Amino acid sequence: MVRTTSFSVIAPAKLNLFLHINGRRADGYHELETLFTFLNFGDELSFELTSTPTILVTGDTKDIPLKDNLIYKAALLLQTQNKSQLGVKINLIKRLPMGGGVGGGSSDAATTLLALNKLWNINNSVDELADLGLQLGADVPVFIRGQSAIAHGIGEKLQHVELEQKWYCVVHPNQHVSTAKIFTHPDLKRDTPKILGDWKCQTLSNDCEPLVKKLCPEVEKTLQWLLKYAPSKMTGTGSCCFVEFASQVQAQDVLANLPHTWQGFIASSVNTSPAHTELAAIFDQ
Repeated sequence: MVRTTSFSVIAPAKLNLFLHINGRRADGYHELETLFTFLNFGDELSFELTSTPTILVTGDTKDIPLKDNLIYKAALLLQTQNKSQLGVKINLIKRLPMGGGVGGGSSDAATTLLALNKLWNINNSVDELADLGLQLGADVPVFIRGQSAIAHGIGEKLQHVELEQKWYCVVHPNQHVSTAKIFTHPDLKRDTPKILGDWKCQTLSNDCEPLVKKLCPEVEKTLQWLLKYAPSKMTGTGSCCFVEFASQVQAQDVLANLPHTWQGFIASSVNTSPAHTELAAIFDQ
């Protein structure tokens, strides 16, 4: 069998369909409950195997120093943990906004771990990769596991759920919201009771939304504008906002009327991450 040495995969966006913060732990992390779904849209990562152990990251890396780039950190972590003598050239086409709450950086890191695990023939288990991913960020394990899920704890305890496919119009009001700033802010709501029973029967919300709207009026403006079409929500700590529909045509109508000062995209939800399905098609034939 010919070994694959170069390929491209999607590092998908995620949406938090709700986000409840139940309390703050002594170590500063927050206990939370959130529902993740994946979208069939995201950044594009290309990988090319090299015979020397150099890790090179090119493309839409902005001005982030290499040592702080999550893609580089993920590759170096996997290489170091497994003492691999192979290297890689990684190119990033960035489609997901930074500071938008759609998981772009976490998704890039997770997709890098998943891809290099195959490319370097390391064969770590999903559990091992998820443990590595947690060192890079609390959201990384959900992308590693690649299934729509309710997350508990600090986001690392995942319970798989099957969700009905929906179409989303996701709007980025060109505002960067710092996750660290939101989670350390004294006004953040931190006392939502944990869900008892079926989550589908509960009143669900995003506990970060009131604070983000106060700190970033453009987010509130976006949520208000989207209400013309459907109930609007914010994902994660923002700034992206979204509306949900049963059909692509409805989502496309919102995007077509989007104010020119904002950016947006439409995508359908998927229960399995596109990174997983694409890597399986490449390597598991």
